Amino acid sequence: MKNDPLLQPYRLRHLTLKNRLMISSHEPAYPEDGMPKDRYRAYHEERAKGGVALTMTAGSAVVSRDSPPAFNNILAYKDEVVPWMRRLTDACHEHGCAVMIQLTHLGRRSTWHTGDWLPSVSAAHIREPAHRAFAKQAEDWDIGRIVGDYADAAERMREAGLDGIEIEAYGHLLDQFWSPLTNRMEAPYGGSLDDRLRVSMDVLAAIRARVGPEFIVGIRFTADEAQDGGISPEDGLEIGRRLRDSGYIDFLNVIRGRVHTDPALTEVIPVQGMKSAPHLDFAGAIRAETGMPTFHAARIPDVATARHAIAAGLLDMVGMTRAHIAEPHIVKKIMEGREDAIRPCVGATYCLDRIYQGGEALCIHNAATGRELKIPQIIPPSARPRRTVIVGAGPGGLEAARVAAERGHTVTVFEAAPHPGGQVRLAAQSPRRREMIGIVDWRIERCTEMGVDFRFSTLADVDDVLAGKPEAVVIATGGYPDTDILQEGGDLVISAWDILSGDVKPGQDVLIYDDAGDHPALQAAEVIAATGAQVEIMTRDRSFSPEVMGMNLVPYLRALQGGRTRFTVTYRLRRVHRAGNRLQAVIGTDYSDMTETREFDQIVVNHGTVPMDDLYHALRPLARNRGEVSHAALVAAEGNPFPQHDADAPFDLYRIGDAVSARNTHAAIYDALRIGVLW
Repeated sequence: MKNDPLLQPYRLRHLTLKNRLMISSHEPAYPEDGMPKDRYRAYHEERAKGGVALTMTAGSAVVSRDSPPAFNNILAYKDEVVPWMRRLTDACHEHGCAVMIQLTHLGRRSTWHTGDWLPSVSAAHIREPAHRAFAKQAEDWDIGRIVGDYADAAERMREAGLDGIEIEAYGHLLDQFWSPLTNRMEAPYGGSLDDRLRVSMDVLAAIRARVGPEFIVGIRFTADEAQDGGISPEDGLEIGRRLRDSGYIDFLNVIRGRVHTDPALTEVIPVQGMKSAPHLDFAGAIRAETGMPTFHAARIPDVATARHAIAAGLLDMVGMTRAHIAEPHIVKKIMEGREDAIRPCVGATYCLDRIYQGGEALCIHNAATGRELKIPQIIPPSARPRRTVIVGAGPGGLEAARVAAERGHTVTVFEAAPHPGGQVRLAAQSPRRREMIGIVDWRIERCTEMGVDFRFSTLADVDDVLAGKPEAVVIATGGYPDTDILQEGGDLVISAWDILSGDVKPGQDVLIYDDAGDHPALQAAEVIAATGAQVEIMTRDRSFSPEVMGMNLVPYLRALQGGRTRFTVTYRLRRVHRAGNRLQAVIGTDYSDMTETREFDQIVVNHGTVPMDDLYHALRPLARNRGEVSHAALVAAEGNPFPQHDADAPFDLYRIGDAVSARNTHAAIYDALRIGVLW
């Protein structure tokens, strides 16, 4: 361990960071009233407990009122932020973890109809597609005011006891001045590189004057916008040199690309199926040219890649942010010689997609993340071990088995298929989504270590369940595709699962009617389109695939828009009839009585699943709780969640995931985790 590059300390001015792993600035959208309260603190404290050397909070904390939160950002322009940040900082410091915060003015990367309804401000009256606001072109008094706001916010963070701050110049106001793509101003704030950097240099000078020479100040900046007419790599290197020579900056945090659209954002922060660490060598080149302490994070999902980044001298600190959302205890497990026990980030980017949809960051397969106040990341042992039977080895069933085994229960799992995984295994059939199988593999490895008894190729019935004399039974049998939603002709259509599993070969002129808006329809479309077929994806919704969300939608569209694929919204499939060797689709809409008839050679319906719940209902009369669950106990994560209808009955009964209703992987895992910690 003493020779592991990742575990070597790093000296950043007066601050010694105990290892080379950090969490880069990001906003999990947990603030309450714009403040980083207990939930926010618990999230960062858990990762500090896990051994990370530096946690950067906020992505980003806003410094001005006319920079309203785009995704529930911390309001750094309020004095009341100081005590909340002090509590967070003190908690992390107790575990030897340094704390910084990212400060920003969002500029055009926000909107005007939230917060105080002030106009967005930028270096030009150009709309950012992602947030849609047409910004006011800044006046001199705007710039003076914002420079002062940055200094005020920096002073607040120093007073809160933070180790430093990071200024954001990555799709936000400062680099909106840098880039010719977004700056239409004349001198002294537009035109030459010196003039385009003027606002940033004024901001940095004001901050340094306010916080003094000992407080650490860094900058996260785009050193290459990767778009014609924007900041070039040569520009980025020159900006890096000028920042170094200014004397204001202690470290550079390197970004490559733009974030103004979903496709651009996905190149900066790649999702599963895309290249890992795509900008690592570029960040290393910036470090080599400038000689500055250099940080970087962009899909560095595994310890091996992080170790290479440090050993090869590409970075001084390596950010593993989504990886720490999935696994808070990466460093601890490295130090314990348990790298194989690190829960993998599978690149699903459920966390970021939720934020950009206005939600909170949640990990697709660590349901304790963001819920640390109620659900522990490390499962405590149970005071009374039980015999537990779980039926179904999809993600929910495997999580139930893992948690039960962690608590010390004796666990038997029945699975009808010869392999575990359920719908996750089906999703992983797509080469681009094969990383999803990590959700399954990690749990199988943990369960095997703890002696869970798996019985595959076994369609369990009541007798099978009762034979083990269980005291707790979890039904995780999932569901089957629901294609029976048409007024006529449901027997003539197939499901998206039929295509993904290979049970049915793709047609050549195919309608996919997507009435669920989730991944299977788009995955099926990819499979069909790859054969050269003509595909139409139709939905009754006003936008297609709303459950897939922006960043994960990008790879699908890149695959589909290059082929013979069309997207049709606000129309619904009503009936299907045979027409010779083709199928006649009767299509209508919820908005009028209009109908039309068209022909295809194959029709695919995606409408979620129907619960496979026969076994559950057969077991209900035999269970102590008759299947009933106390929602109050479940939500509070305390007390007995099972009302006792028959105290003499042998077991409590609970069902999870799609065996209840069609939802997603996170919901199934959360179902299993929160009931498991109460047994």
